Formats: sequence, structure tokens, C-alpha cells
Amino acid sequence: MQIHLIAVGTRMPAWVMSGYGEYVRRMPHECSLRLVEIPLSKRRKTQSALKNRQEEGKAMLAALPEQATVVALDMRGKAWSTETLAARLQGWLQAGRDIALLVGGPDGLAEECVARADMRWSLSPLTLPHALVRVLLAEQLYRAWSVIQGHPYHRG
Repeated sequence: MQIHLIAVGTRMPAWVMSGYGEYVRRMPHECSLRLVEIPLSKRRKTQSALKNRQEEGKAMLAALPEQATVVALDMRGKAWSTETLAARLQGWLQAGRDIALLVGGPDGLAEECVARADMRWSLSPLTLPHALVRVLLAEQLYRAWSVIQGHPYHRG
């Protein structure tokens, strides 16, 4: 199984790439994390945020692997505890299907992506910078894997 983090935005700051890379390196082969960056749509004064989201959403949907379980990162989704994420990760590993995590850009996630998702996950009721979400997701996936393995990384 592979986890595809499909995220809007390119050219992230070095601290984002460093933090994300640290947790990607720690992930085991059986649930490796792969980043697919979707370029921001061209921002124009005459183009609305809705149009930007739609353009980015179309590219995100095109990047979905076949037969993947799709999870939209959406503030209207359900909050998951670490233990819930660990249980989901274990189920995903047992099912053997790839997972696609969809992270929108500065204008949010397209409704078409939310509609396509098999589930919605809210990381927080706060609005988080989309760059920080990459690091947070990678760390939480590593933490969930460590829970499954009984590894001492998670002490919660």
C-alpha cells in the first residue's frame, strides 16, 4: 500500500521539505508516503477563489491513483484521534488499497474533491497553512504506524 499525499502548492519553504522529509524517511516500505504536488492555478484579479479551487481540484482528481481510497482533508470532516488514525491505517494496510489524501491550497479544497472522497478528515477547527499540513500529516501517519507497531514514539 502507498499513501499519496496530493497537495496543492509547489516551492515550499526549506523547513516544510525538511520536516516532511524526516517523517517520510521514517515510514516503512509497506505504507510509504508519496507527495504529488499540484501547481497553484494562475491567480488573476478577475478570477474568483471558486474558479481557482475548481482548476486545482480538476488537477487533483486527475492525479488520483486508480482504486485508491480517497480522504479529503476538510474542516467539515470528522476529527480523528491518534488511536482512530492508527485503526484506520491498520485497516487500510489490511485492505491493501492505496490511499489518497487530498489537501487544498490557499483557497481551500474544491467541492468536486470533497464529493469524490470516501471520507472527510478534519485536522483541526483552526485554519492551518497548507504547507504546515504536509508536515503535520506525515508526522501523524508516522505516529499512527508507531502505535500499530507498539513503538515507544507514541506515549499518549
